[in-house]
Amino acid sequence: MTAPRRTPESMKISISTKLFLAVLSTALCVTLAMGAADGWSFVRGFLGYVNELAVQRMDAMQTQVSEGYRQHGNWEFVRNQPRVWFEMTRPENDPFRPGDMSTPRLAPVSDLTGAMLRISLLDERGEPVMSFIEVGRDAVRRPIVVDGRTVGWLAMTPFQSVIEVGGQRFLHNQLRASLVVGLIALLLAALIAWWVARRLLAPVKQVAAATHRLAAGEYTERVSVDSQDEVGQLARDFNQLAHTLERNEQMRRAFMADVSHELRTPLAILRGELEAIEDGVRKLDGESLRSLQAEVGMLSKLVDDLYELSLADVGALTYRKSELDIVEQLRIVLGIYRDRCAEHGLALELQLPAQPVPVLADAGRLQQLFSNLLENTMRYTHAGGCLRVAVQVEDDAVSIDFLDSAPGVDERHLPRLFERFYRGEGSRSRASGGSGLGLAICHSIVEAHGGTIEARPSPLGGLWLNIRLPKGGQ
Repeated sequence: MTAPRRTPESMKISISTKLFLAVLSTALCVTLAMGAADGWSFVRGFLGYVNELAVQRMDAMQTQVSEGYRQHGNWEFVRNQPRVWFEMTRPENDPFRPGDMSTPRLAPVSDLTGAMLRISLLDERGEPVMSFIEVGRDAVRRPIVVDGRTVGWLAMTPFQSVIEVGGQRFLHNQLRASLVVGLIALLLAALIAWWVARRLLAPVKQVAAATHRLAAGEYTERVSVDSQDEVGQLARDFNQLAHTLERNEQMRRAFMADVSHELRTPLAILRGELEAIEDGVRKLDGESLRSLQAEVGMLSKLVDDLYELSLADVGALTYRKSELDIVEQLRIVLGIYRDRCAEHGLALELQLPAQPVPVLADAGRLQQLFSNLLENTMRYTHAGGCLRVAVQVEDDAVSIDFLDSAPGVDERHLPRLFERFYRGEGSRSRASGGSGLGLAICHSIVEAHGGTIEARPSPLGGLWLNIRLPKGGQ
Protein backbone atom coordinates (compact mmCIF):
# COMPACT_ATOMS: atom_id res chain seq x y z
CA MET A 1 0.00 0.00 0.00
CA THR A 2 1.53 3.28 -1.10
CA ALA A 3 1.62 6.19 1.29
CA PRO A 4 -0.54 9.17 0.32
CA ARG A 5 1.33 11.96 -1.38
CA ARG A 6 1.53 15.21 0.50
CA THR A 7 -0.06 18.08 -1.36
CA PRO A 8 1.50 21.57 -1.37
CA GLU A 9 -1.32 22.80 0.88
CA SER A 10 -0.56 20.15 3.52
CA MET A 11 3.14 21.09 3.38
CA LYS A 12 2.68 24.84 3.67
CA ILE A 13 4.24 26.64 6.62
CA SER A 14 2.20 29.12 8.62
CA ILE A 15 3.33 32.72 8.98
CA SER A 16 3.84 32.17 12.73
CA THR A 17 6.26 29.34 12.02
CA LYS A 18 8.04 31.42 9.39
CA LEU A 19 8.45 34.35 11.77
CA PHE A 20 9.63 32.03 14.56
CA LEU A 21 12.19 30.40 12.27
CA ALA A 22 13.32 33.78 10.93
CA VAL A 23 13.94 35.24 14.40
CA LEU A 24 15.53 32.02 15.63
CA SER A 25 17.79 31.77 12.56
CA THR A 26 18.87 35.38 13.00
CA ALA A 27 19.67 34.78 16.65
CA LEU A 28 21.56 31.59 15.76
CA CYS A 29 23.63 33.37 13.11
CA VAL A 30 24.40 36.24 15.49
CA THR A 31 25.38 33.78 18.24
CA LEU A 32 27.67 31.81 15.91
CA ALA A 33 29.23 35.00 14.56
CA MET A 34 29.83 36.36 18.05
CA GLY A 35 31.24 33.00 19.17
CA ALA A 36 33.62 32.88 16.21
CA ALA A 37 34.68 36.50 16.73
CA ASP A 38 35.13 35.91 20.45
CA GLY A 39 37.23 32.78 19.83
CA TRP A 40 39.38 34.55 17.26
CA SER A 41 39.82 37.56 19.52
CA PHE A 42 40.65 35.37 22.49
CA VAL A 43 43.24 33.33 20.59
CA ARG A 44 44.86 36.45 19.18
CA GLY A 45 44.87 38.16 22.55
CA PHE A 46 46.12 35.10 24.39
CA LEU A 47 48.99 34.57 21.97
CA GLY A 48 49.87 38.25 22.11
CA TYR A 49 49.92 38.13 25.90
CA VAL A 50 52.17 35.05 26.02
CA ASN A 51 54.55 36.47 23.40
CA GLU A 52 54.75 39.74 25.33
CA LEU A 53 55.73 37.80 28.49
CA ALA A 54 58.42 35.99 26.51
CA VAL A 55 59.81 39.31 25.25
CA GLN A 56 59.91 40.62 28.82
CA ARG A 57 61.72 37.42 29.89
CA MET A 58 64.24 37.92 27.11
CA ASP A 59 64.81 41.55 28.13
CA ALA A 60 65.48 40.39 31.69
CA MET A 61 68.08 37.87 30.44
CA GLN A 62 70.22 40.47 28.67
CA THR A 63 72.20 41.41 31.80
CA GLN A 64 72.89 37.79 32.77
CA VAL A 65 74.01 36.82 29.28
CA SER A 66 76.24 39.93 28.99
CA GLU A 67 77.86 39.08 32.31
CA GLY A 68 78.55 35.53 31.17
CA TYR A 69 80.28 36.77 28.01
CA ARG A 70 82.35 39.28 30.04
CA GLN A 71 83.56 36.48 32.32
CA HIS A 72 84.57 34.07 29.52
CA GLY A 73 85.44 36.47 26.68
CA ASN A 74 83.55 34.44 24.05
CA TRP A 75 80.55 32.18 23.51
CA GLU A 76 82.36 28.84 23.48
CA PHE A 77 81.49 28.11 27.10
CA VAL A 78 77.78 27.96 26.24
CA ARG A 79 77.82 26.75 22.62
CA ASN A 80 75.56 23.69 22.40
CA GLN A 81 75.56 23.42 26.20
CA PRO A 82 71.87 23.41 27.30
CA ARG A 83 72.68 22.88 30.98
CA VAL A 84 75.08 25.84 31.10
CA TRP A 85 72.53 27.92 29.14
CA PHE A 86 69.70 27.19 31.57
CA GLU A 87 71.93 27.80 34.62
CA MET A 88 73.07 31.13 33.23
CA THR A 89 69.58 32.35 32.29
CA ARG A 90 67.77 31.04 35.39
CA PRO A 91 65.86 33.94 37.04
CA GLU A 92 66.57 35.13 40.57
CA ASN A 93 63.20 33.89 41.91
CA ASP A 94 63.52 30.42 40.37
CA PRO A 95 62.43 27.88 43.05
CA PHE A 96 65.08 25.45 41.81
CA ARG A 97 67.97 27.90 42.20
CA PRO A 98 70.07 27.07 45.29
CA GLY A 99 69.54 29.49 48.18
CA ASP A 100 67.06 30.33 50.88
CA MET A 101 64.05 27.98 50.53
CA SER A 102 62.09 29.47 53.45
CA THR A 103 60.08 31.70 51.10
CA PRO A 104 58.24 29.89 48.30
CA ARG A 105 59.11 31.29 44.87
CA LEU A 106 57.39 30.75 41.52
CA ALA A 107 58.92 30.42 38.12
CA PRO A 108 57.99 33.11 35.55
CA VAL A 109 54.78 32.50 33.64
CA SER A 110 56.74 32.72 30.39
CA ASP A 111 58.87 29.74 31.45
CA LEU A 112 55.75 27.75 32.31
CA THR A 113 54.54 28.22 28.74
CA GLY A 114 57.90 27.08 27.29
CA ALA A 115 59.21 30.52 26.31
CA MET A 116 62.83 29.51 27.11
CA LEU A 117 62.75 26.97 24.33
CA ARG A 118 61.94 29.80 21.92
CA ILE A 119 64.76 32.13 23.01
CA SER A 120 68.00 31.61 21.04
CA LEU A 121 71.53 33.01 21.46
CA LEU A 122 73.23 34.32 18.31
CA ASP A 123 76.81 35.59 17.86
CA GLU A 124 77.70 38.96 16.42
CA ARG A 125 77.31 37.58 12.86
CA GLY A 126 73.86 36.23 13.64
CA GLU A 127 74.92 32.60 13.67
CA PRO A 128 73.28 30.36 16.28
CA VAL A 129 75.28 29.72 19.46
CA MET A 130 72.52 28.10 21.53
CA SER A 131 69.16 27.42 19.91
CA PHE A 132 66.37 24.84 20.19
CA ILE A 133 64.46 25.91 17.09
CA GLU A 134 65.22 27.63 13.84
CA VAL A 135 65.31 31.41 14.11
CA GLY A 136 63.04 32.95 11.53
CA ARG A 137 62.63 36.44 10.12
CA ASP A 138 59.75 37.13 12.46
CA ALA A 139 61.93 36.64 15.57
CA VAL A 140 62.18 39.50 18.06
CA ARG A 141 65.86 40.41 18.61
CA ARG A 142 67.67 42.16 21.44
CA PRO A 143 71.41 43.11 21.21
CA ILE A 144 73.98 41.89 23.80
CA VAL A 145 76.38 44.78 24.45
CA VAL A 146 79.65 44.32 26.37
CA ASP A 147 81.93 47.32 26.87
CA GLY A 148 80.08 49.24 24.16
CA ARG A 149 80.39 46.47 21.55
CA THR A 150 77.56 44.25 20.26
CA VAL A 151 78.86 40.74 20.82
CA GLY A 152 75.66 38.81 20.09
CA TRP A 153 71.90 38.73 19.94
CA LEU A 154 69.02 37.25 21.88
CA ALA A 155 66.25 36.18 19.48
CA MET A 156 62.73 35.07 20.49
CA THR A 157 60.59 33.21 17.98
CA PRO A 158 56.93 34.15 18.72
CA PHE A 159 54.21 31.55 19.22
CA GLN A 160 51.91 31.00 16.21
CA SER A 161 49.14 28.88 17.78
CA VAL A 162 47.68 28.00 21.13
CA ILE A 163 48.84 24.40 20.72
CA GLU A 164 52.40 25.62 20.70
CA VAL A 165 51.77 27.55 23.89
CA GLY A 166 50.35 24.52 25.65
CA GLY A 167 47.07 26.30 26.56
CA GLN A 168 44.80 23.98 24.60
CA ARG A 169 42.89 22.98 27.73
CA PHE A 170 42.41 26.64 28.66
CA LEU A 171 41.14 27.33 25.14
CA HIS A 172 38.70 24.43 25.35
CA ASN A 173 37.36 25.74 28.66
CA GLN A 174 36.93 29.18 27.17
CA LEU A 175 35.12 27.79 24.13
CA ARG A 176 32.93 25.64 26.34
CA ALA A 177 31.93 28.67 28.39
CA SER A 178 31.18 30.61 25.18
CA LEU A 179 29.08 27.70 23.93
CA VAL A 180 27.03 27.64 27.12
CA VAL A 181 26.45 31.39 26.91
CA GLY A 182 25.50 31.04 23.24
CA LEU A 183 23.01 28.26 23.99
CA ILE A 184 21.41 30.33 26.75
CA ALA A 185 21.17 33.31 24.39
CA LEU A 186 19.69 31.04 21.70
CA LEU A 187 17.12 29.70 24.15
CA LEU A 188 16.12 33.23 25.15
CA ALA A 189 15.86 34.18 21.46
CA ALA A 190 13.64 31.14 20.85
CA LEU A 191 11.35 32.16 23.73
CA ILE A 192 11.16 35.74 22.43
CA ALA A 193 10.49 34.52 18.88
CA TRP A 194 7.74 32.22 20.17
CA TRP A 195 6.16 35.11 22.08
CA VAL A 196 6.38 37.43 19.07
CA ALA A 197 4.91 34.80 16.74
CA ARG A 198 2.09 34.04 19.17
CA ARG A 199 1.30 37.51 20.48
CA LEU A 200 1.87 39.84 17.55
CA LEU A 201 0.54 37.54 14.83
CA ALA A 202 -2.62 36.52 16.68
CA PRO A 203 -4.62 39.47 15.21
CA VAL A 204 -3.22 38.73 11.75
CA LYS A 205 -4.32 35.10 12.04
CA GLN A 206 -7.72 36.30 13.19
CA VAL A 207 -8.03 38.54 10.12
CA ALA A 208 -6.84 35.67 7.89
CA ALA A 209 -9.48 33.31 9.31
CA ALA A 210 -12.15 35.97 8.93
CA THR A 211 -11.02 36.54 5.33
CA HIS A 212 -11.56 32.85 4.56
CA ARG A 213 -15.08 33.04 5.97
CA LEU A 214 -15.71 36.25 4.04
CA ALA A 215 -14.55 34.59 0.83
CA ALA A 216 -17.02 31.77 1.57
CA GLY A 217 -19.88 34.29 1.53
CA GLU A 218 -20.23 35.18 5.23
CA TYR A 219 -20.46 38.93 4.66
CA THR A 220 -21.55 39.59 8.25
CA GLU A 221 -18.08 38.58 9.47
CA ARG A 222 -16.25 41.21 11.54
CA VAL A 223 -13.02 41.26 13.55
CA SER A 224 -12.40 43.08 16.81
CA VAL A 225 -10.06 46.08 16.78
CA ASP A 226 -8.05 46.70 19.95
CA SER A 227 -4.87 48.37 18.67
CA GLN A 228 -3.86 51.51 16.81
CA ASP A 229 -0.92 50.05 14.86
CA GLU A 230 -0.75 48.62 11.34
CA VAL A 231 -2.52 45.42 12.44
CA GLY A 232 -5.37 47.47 13.89
CA GLN A 233 -5.60 49.42 10.63
CA LEU A 234 -5.72 46.11 8.75
CA ALA A 235 -8.61 44.96 10.95
CA ARG A 236 -10.48 48.23 10.38
CA ASP A 237 -9.94 47.98 6.61
CA PHE A 238 -11.21 44.40 6.71
CA ASN A 239 -14.35 45.46 8.58
CA GLN A 240 -14.93 48.23 6.03
CA LEU A 241 -14.46 45.75 3.19
CA ALA A 242 -16.87 43.29 4.81
CA HIS A 243 -19.43 46.07 5.31
CA THR A 244 -19.11 47.12 1.66
CA LEU A 245 -19.46 43.55 0.44
CA GLU A 246 -22.46 42.98 2.70
CA ARG A 247 -24.11 46.15 1.40
CA ASN A 248 -23.32 45.22 -2.21
CA GLU A 249 -24.80 41.78 -1.67
CA GLN A 250 -27.95 43.32 -0.23
CA MET A 251 -28.13 45.73 -3.16
CA ARG A 252 -27.61 42.87 -5.62
CA ARG A 253 -30.44 40.88 -4.11
CA ALA A 254 -32.67 43.94 -4.00
CA PHE A 255 -31.72 44.72 -7.60
CA MET A 256 -32.66 41.22 -8.75
CA ALA A 257 -35.95 41.42 -6.86
CA ASP A 258 -36.69 44.86 -8.31
CA VAL A 259 -35.84 43.82 -11.87
CA SER A 260 -38.03 40.74 -11.61
CA HIS A 261 -40.84 42.86 -10.17
CA GLU A 262 -40.53 45.55 -12.84
CA LEU A 263 -40.48 42.98 -15.63
CA ARG A 264 -43.22 40.79 -14.18
CA THR A 265 -45.82 43.57 -13.95
CA PRO A 266 -45.90 44.66 -17.63
CA LEU A 267 -45.50 41.06 -18.78
CA ALA A 268 -48.48 40.04 -16.66
CA ILE A 269 -50.52 42.86 -18.17
CA LEU A 270 -49.48 41.87 -21.68
CA ARG A 271 -50.31 38.25 -20.99
CA GLY A 272 -53.71 39.16 -19.56
CA GLU A 273 -54.52 41.43 -22.51
CA LEU A 274 -53.52 38.78 -25.05
CA GLU A 275 -55.48 36.03 -23.25
CA ALA A 276 -58.53 38.31 -23.11
CA ILE A 277 -58.29 38.96 -26.85
CA GLU A 278 -57.74 35.24 -27.52
CA ASP A 279 -60.79 34.26 -25.45
CA GLY A 280 -62.94 36.90 -27.13
CA VAL A 281 -63.44 38.80 -23.89
CA ARG A 282 -61.84 41.85 -25.42
CA LYS A 283 -61.87 42.95 -29.00
CA LEU A 284 -58.69 43.62 -30.94
CA ASP A 285 -59.33 47.30 -31.57
CA GLY A 286 -57.36 50.50 -31.36
CA GLU A 287 -57.75 50.83 -27.59
CA SER A 288 -56.41 47.36 -26.87
CA LEU A 289 -53.51 47.91 -29.26
CA ARG A 290 -52.64 51.19 -27.55
CA SER A 291 -52.70 49.42 -24.17
CA LEU A 292 -50.40 46.69 -25.48
CA GLN A 293 -48.13 49.26 -27.08
CA ALA A 294 -47.90 51.20 -23.79
CA GLU A 295 -46.79 48.11 -21.88
CA VAL A 296 -44.27 47.22 -24.58
CA GLY A 297 -42.95 50.79 -24.47
CA MET A 298 -42.59 50.59 -20.69
CA LEU A 299 -40.67 47.30 -20.99
CA SER A 300 -38.46 48.77 -23.69
CA LYS A 301 -37.74 51.83 -21.52
CA LEU A 302 -36.85 49.65 -18.55
CA VAL A 303 -34.49 47.48 -20.61
CA ASP A 304 -32.88 50.54 -22.19
CA ASP A 305 -32.30 52.10 -18.76
CA LEU A 306 -30.79 48.90 -17.40
CA TYR A 307 -28.53 48.62 -20.41
CA GLU A 308 -27.39 52.22 -20.04
CA LEU A 309 -26.61 51.74 -16.37
CA SER A 310 -24.64 48.58 -17.10
CA LEU A 311 -22.58 50.52 -19.65
CA ALA A 312 -22.01 53.27 -17.10
CA ASP A 313 -20.79 50.71 -14.55
CA VAL A 314 -18.04 49.48 -16.88
CA GLY A 315 -17.23 52.95 -18.22
CA ALA A 316 -18.44 52.09 -21.72
CA LEU A 317 -20.90 54.97 -22.19
CA THR A 318 -19.90 57.26 -25.04
CA TYR A 319 -19.55 60.98 -24.30
CA ARG A 320 -18.81 63.46 -27.08
CA LYS A 321 -17.94 66.52 -25.06
CA SER A 322 -17.62 69.98 -26.48
CA GLU A 323 -17.95 73.51 -25.15
CA LEU A 324 -21.63 74.49 -25.24
CA ASP A 325 -24.10 76.87 -23.60
CA ILE A 326 -25.87 75.03 -20.79
CA VAL A 327 -28.63 77.65 -20.65
CA GLU A 328 -29.48 76.96 -24.30
CA GLN A 329 -29.62 73.18 -23.66
CA LEU A 330 -31.89 73.76 -20.68
CA ARG A 331 -34.23 76.00 -22.71
CA ILE A 332 -34.51 73.32 -25.40
CA VAL A 333 -35.61 70.65 -22.90
CA LEU A 334 -37.93 73.02 -21.04
CA GLY A 335 -39.57 73.93 -24.35
CA ILE A 336 -40.33 70.26 -24.98
CA TYR A 337 -41.84 69.75 -21.50
CA ARG A 338 -43.67 73.09 -21.20
CA ASP A 339 -46.98 71.76 -22.58
CA ARG A 340 -46.76 68.57 -20.48
CA CYS A 341 -46.19 70.64 -17.35
CA ALA A 342 -49.25 72.66 -18.17
CA GLU A 343 -51.27 69.44 -18.63
CA HIS A 344 -50.16 68.32 -15.13
CA GLY A 345 -51.05 71.70 -13.67
CA LEU A 346 -47.44 72.65 -12.89
CA ALA A 347 -46.22 76.22 -13.13
CA LEU A 348 -42.66 76.79 -14.42
CA GLU A 349 -40.48 79.43 -12.76
CA LEU A 350 -37.25 80.07 -14.65
CA GLN A 351 -34.26 81.97 -13.25
CA LEU A 352 -31.79 81.74 -16.10
CA PRO A 353 -28.90 84.12 -16.93
CA ALA A 354 -29.28 86.26 -20.02
CA GLN A 355 -25.69 85.65 -21.15
CA PRO A 356 -24.38 82.23 -22.28
CA VAL A 357 -22.88 79.92 -19.63
CA PRO A 358 -20.26 77.69 -21.29
CA VAL A 359 -19.55 74.17 -20.01
CA LEU A 360 -17.63 71.21 -21.46
CA ALA A 361 -20.30 68.55 -21.87
CA ASP A 362 -22.14 66.13 -24.14
CA ALA A 363 -25.29 67.90 -25.42
CA GLY A 364 -27.27 64.66 -25.76
CA ARG A 365 -26.41 63.48 -22.25
CA LEU A 366 -27.27 66.88 -20.75
CA GLN A 367 -30.69 66.82 -22.42
CA GLN A 368 -31.18 63.28 -21.09
CA LEU A 369 -30.23 64.50 -17.61
CA PHE A 370 -32.69 67.41 -17.68
CA SER A 371 -35.44 65.23 -19.19
CA ASN A 372 -35.12 62.65 -16.39
CA LEU A 373 -35.31 65.38 -13.74
CA LEU A 374 -38.42 66.90 -15.34
CA GLU A 375 -40.03 63.45 -15.64
CA ASN A 376 -39.34 62.89 -11.94
CA THR A 377 -41.01 66.21 -11.07
CA MET A 378 -44.14 65.55 -13.16
CA ARG A 379 -44.47 62.04 -11.77
CA TYR A 380 -44.43 63.08 -8.10
CA THR A 381 -45.50 66.73 -7.80
CA HIS A 382 -49.16 67.32 -7.06
CA ALA A 383 -51.31 69.21 -9.54
CA GLY A 384 -51.38 72.94 -8.90
CA GLY A 385 -47.74 72.91 -7.78
CA CYS A 386 -44.75 74.57 -9.34
CA LEU A 387 -41.24 73.83 -10.57
CA ARG A 388 -38.44 76.35 -10.22
CA VAL A 389 -35.34 75.99 -12.42
CA ALA A 390 -32.36 78.24 -11.67
CA VAL A 391 -28.81 78.53 -13.01
CA GLN A 392 -26.06 80.33 -11.11
CA VAL A 393 -22.48 80.89 -12.19
CA GLU A 394 -19.88 80.52 -9.42
CA ASP A 395 -16.11 80.94 -9.39
CA ASP A 396 -15.19 77.52 -10.77
CA ALA A 397 -18.54 75.79 -11.34
CA VAL A 398 -22.06 76.15 -12.70
CA SER A 399 -24.93 75.37 -10.31
CA ILE A 400 -28.28 74.13 -11.72
CA ASP A 401 -31.20 73.83 -9.28
CA PHE A 402 -34.51 72.00 -9.74
CA LEU A 403 -36.95 72.84 -6.91
CA ASP A 404 -40.51 71.50 -6.90
CA SER A 405 -43.46 71.77 -4.56
CA ALA A 406 -45.15 69.16 -2.37
CA PRO A 407 -45.07 66.33 -1.68
CA GLY A 408 -41.61 66.28 -0.14
CA VAL A 409 -39.22 63.45 0.69
CA ASP A 410 -38.26 62.46 4.20
CA GLU A 411 -34.68 63.55 4.91
CA ARG A 412 -33.65 60.00 5.82
CA HIS A 413 -34.48 58.93 2.25
CA LEU A 414 -32.49 61.71 0.54
CA PRO A 415 -29.05 59.97 0.47
CA ARG A 416 -30.61 56.90 -1.19
CA LEU A 417 -32.60 58.62 -3.92
CA PHE A 418 -29.85 57.92 -6.48
CA GLU A 419 -29.82 54.18 -5.82
CA ARG A 420 -31.32 51.95 -8.47
CA PHE A 421 -35.02 51.07 -8.08
CA TYR A 422 -35.25 53.21 -4.95
CA ARG A 423 -38.35 55.34 -4.51
CA GLY A 424 -38.86 57.95 -1.85
CA GLU A 425 -42.40 56.86 -1.00
CA GLY A 426 -43.15 53.50 0.56
CA SER A 427 -45.55 52.41 -2.19
CA ARG A 428 -44.32 50.26 -5.05
CA SER A 429 -46.97 51.65 -7.41
CA ARG A 430 -45.53 51.82 -10.89
CA ALA A 431 -48.11 54.42 -11.83
CA SER A 432 -46.44 56.98 -9.56
CA GLY A 433 -43.01 55.53 -9.00
CA GLY A 434 -41.86 54.67 -12.51
CA SER A 435 -38.95 52.22 -12.82
CA GLY A 436 -36.79 53.84 -10.15
CA LEU A 437 -33.80 54.19 -12.50
CA GLY A 438 -34.12 57.82 -13.62
CA LEU A 439 -32.17 59.45 -10.79
CA ALA A 440 -29.54 56.68 -10.89
CA ILE A 441 -28.94 57.50 -14.55
CA CYS A 442 -28.78 61.21 -13.69
CA HIS A 443 -26.13 60.50 -11.06
CA SER A 444 -24.08 58.53 -13.60
CA ILE A 445 -24.27 61.33 -16.21
CA VAL A 446 -23.26 64.05 -13.72
CA GLU A 447 -20.29 62.01 -12.44
CA ALA A 448 -19.13 61.40 -16.02
CA HIS A 449 -18.98 65.19 -16.46
CA GLY A 450 -16.89 65.63 -13.31
CA GLY A 451 -19.74 67.15 -11.34
CA THR A 452 -21.93 66.36 -8.34
CA ILE A 453 -25.66 65.99 -7.76
CA GLU A 454 -27.28 66.34 -4.34
CA ALA A 455 -30.82 66.01 -3.00
CA ARG A 456 -32.13 68.41 -0.34
CA PRO A 457 -35.50 69.43 1.08
CA SER A 458 -37.03 72.12 -1.12
CA PRO A 459 -38.20 75.42 0.41
CA LEU A 460 -41.26 75.03 -1.87
CA GLY A 461 -42.26 71.88 0.04
CA GLY A 462 -40.95 69.25 -2.35
CA LEU A 463 -37.54 68.07 -3.52
CA TRP A 464 -34.48 70.20 -4.32
CA LEU A 465 -31.97 68.67 -6.72
CA ASN A 466 -28.72 70.63 -7.03
CA ILE A 467 -26.25 69.92 -9.85
CA ARG A 468 -22.74 71.37 -9.98
CA LEU A 469 -20.71 71.11 -13.19
CA PRO A 470 -17.22 72.51 -13.90
CA LYS A 471 -17.15 75.69 -15.94
CA GLY A 472 -16.02 75.53 -19.53
CA GLY A 473 -12.23 75.37 -19.96
CA GLN A 474 -11.63 73.96 -16.45
